Parts: sequence; C-alpha cells; structure tokens
Amino acid sequence: MTAETGQTRLSVNVNAVAMLRNRRDLPWPSVTGMARIALEAGAKGITVHPRPDERHIRRQDVRDLVAMMRADFPGKELCLEGYPDETFLALNEEVKPDQVLFVPDDPAQSTSDHGWDFSANGDLLKSVIARMKKAGIRVSLFVDPEADQPAQAAAVGAERIEIYTGPYGGCYDDPVKEQDCLDAVVATAEAAKEAGLGVNAGHDLTPDNLPALIARAPFIEEVSIGHGFTADALIHGFAKSVERFQAAMGERDA
Repeated sequence: MTAETGQTRLSVNVNAVAMLRNRRDLPWPSVTGMARIALEAGAKGITVHPRPDERHIRRQDVRDLVAMMRADFPGKELCLEGYPDETFLALNEEVKPDQVLFVPDDPAQSTSDHGWDFSANGDLLKSVIARMKKAGIRVSLFVDPEADQPAQAAAVGAERIEIYTGPYGGCYDDPVKEQDCLDAVVATAEAAKEAGLGVNAGHDLTPDNLPALIARAPFIEEVSIGHGFTADALIHGFAKSVERFQAAMGERDA
C-alpha cells in the first residue's frame, strides 16, 4: 500500500507501551489496546521493534497485533523494525507485515541511532531484501541523513528508505544547527525520490518540528514516531496525540 497523494501517513510506534507493561508481570498497559486507540483516532499504521531479548515488544505481541489489525483495521499497515537475523526474518515470513524496516542495530543498543554501512553490508542486504520480497513484504532500509545513501539503498533492492531524523530532532534548542540538520534530511529525501524510492522518516519527531519537515518534503510517505508520540500522549492522551501529530503533518485541521 502507498500513502495517499500529497499526504504523509502517521505510524505510531508502541514500543514504549510494551516497555512500561514489561515492568510488571501484568497484561497492562495493553499493546494491542493502545494500538487500537491510535488506529481508531486516525493513525494509518503501527510500528514495532521486536528485539531479540524482548525487552519491550514480544514476538507474541506481533502476532496479536497482526490478528487485531487484520480483523478490525483492514487497509492500515503494520511495520516490523529490526536487525535481519534469522529469528527476525522468520517472524516476518510467519506474520507477513505490510512493511519491514531493516536497521543495523547491535542487540545491546537502546534505540536505532545510525543507518546502514552499505559498503560493509551490501551482500547481506541484497540477500535479506530478496527473501522479504519473495514473501510479499515491502522493504525499507534505515539510512543516515546523507544524500549519497538512497542510491546505495536502491542498489541493494530496497523499495523505501527511512531517514534517521534523530539529529534534527535533537537540536531543538539550536535554531542554526536545526536548520542545517533539516537541510540534510531534505536533501536525502530528494535524493531518494530521484532514485525512485519511497521515503519514510523517523526518530525524535514532534508536533513542533514536523511542520518544517513536511513543508519542504511533502512527498514523505510515512513518519514512524514512538518516543516523541508517547511523551506527548502522557500529557494529551493517545487519541488526542494522534490528532496533534496529524495536524502538524497537514493530515487534518489543527
């Protein structure tokens, strides 16, 4: 599936919901329950990162999300994010999400914080991308905000990239640096468009910094937001935060 023309889709990352749940041997907060609230409020998708140690999203959460979304939210998308080890690849082949985002994470990393090194990982990526395409799953690759990255992603067979926007989101208190980081993200997005790739973006995006990004790169198809969304939702609630982020992206009126 693709985004509607001229409209960026919001995919809510519910990893933080699972992390909170896992602090106790209890079933709440419910990953599927909070995902349902986001989807009913208008989010176009859900993103989860089932890490090997299951420190937040568990593999059973993925199965539960697939069952819930296919039954109640046809047309909305599930994206699985992860490093392409055999366990993760097999999970994707089992549940067949709409999209897989391959990230070059070490298992000990707290979050995805850098893109792929294509010179070192090109053969691996070609192999796992071909495997996912055979399963009918759209493939996105996590890339740094550098304009030479999209062509390399296209060369290994990716259909989309997700631009790491952490540096842009992290300079909220430095307007000059923020502009430089935004320029880098936009240049990468434009290079991806020229390479024939779809463009996603994610990390540390907020209602405050999204408008500038979408104004300059309105062709971005999806933003995947977890930490910033959850922080906002602690104040405004899950459903209201969907409205706030979509308004910031121009998906609905403020």
